[in-house]
Amino acid sequence: MRRPHTPGMTILTAPRTAAPPFGRIAAAMITPFTPDGALDPDGAQQLATRLVDDGGCDALVLSGTTGESPTTSDAEKETLLRAVAAAVGDRARIIAGVGTNDTRHTVSLARDAERAGAHGLLVVTPYYSRPTQEAVGHHLRTVADTTGLPVMLYDIPGRTGTALSTRTLLRLAAHPRIVAVKDCGYDPLKTAKVLAATDLAYYAGCDEQILPLRALGGAGCVSTVANAAPRAVRAVLDAYDAGDTAAAARRQLALVPLIEAVTGGEAPGTVTTKALLQHLGLPAGPVRGPLLAADTELTSRLVDALRTTLDRTADADTAVPAGVPG
Repeated sequence: MRRPHTPGMTILTAPRTAAPPFGRIAAAMITPFTPDGALDPDGAQQLATRLVDDGGCDALVLSGTTGESPTTSDAEKETLLRAVAAAVGDRARIIAGVGTNDTRHTVSLARDAERAGAHGLLVVTPYYSRPTQEAVGHHLRTVADTTGLPVMLYDIPGRTGTALSTRTLLRLAAHPRIVAVKDCGYDPLKTAKVLAATDLAYYAGCDEQILPLRALGGAGCVSTVANAAPRAVRAVLDAYDAGDTAAAARRQLALVPLIEAVTGGEAPGTVTTKALLQHLGLPAGPVRGPLLAADTELTSRLVDALRTTLDRTADADTAVPAGVPG
């Protein structure tokens, strides 16, 4: 049951102990295409299996921005979801990205996702049209009312132009199926206020925020870099949850070169991630326009960053704490 919020009341809460609704480590999975740009369901199954069985991810987000949702059809989204669900079964939670800037279309995608076997929905705030907070809340509640699936809200004002305000989040938390937030808001005060006043599970949607948000009471992450280095991402949370905060910090810092290379802004995360996966011989394929593939120079920098991160992660795992004899 959700804790009620009383405006003006300071609410102190104990650390969260309930199991997070969408696991701890969710990969924001790319959508593999064939060389000619068609959907590659077999490749998606291979990549999903690797992320879950070898990489340690306990959730997958499909058809998010990293998964090229703006340029995949509704039918392709459903085919992708059914393929991945068949591949990973109950070994991971599958979260379907259904957010659009059209409420009717989002509702339709949500119903399709429920029929196709999704365990939850990722719903971004409507973009471009910049609706009021009242309209945003109405849109999100309408989608949550549409199915029986739990909903993860997606707060990313840098892309949508519309942030979820603290007041809107507090109101939405009262909905029985709105259970989580993917946080790319870069507003730690807002995040802290919502965490203190609700039972919403917060997931870091920006890889540099994985450890800081977990330390604040977050549930886990929805990670782009996990496509290429899932175990390095999981290692951060494993160390923190085992009580070794120093090791967790070392592992988070080890991720920095890869995070900067993949999501630092030189090219969209979809482009950089697909370049890395292609280098690793994993299913990826081309990106769809208007995106353009990474050139040789960018790909080389990405590969160097991946190598540096993996080396630093290995060093972090073998580091001897200060004051402990070697």
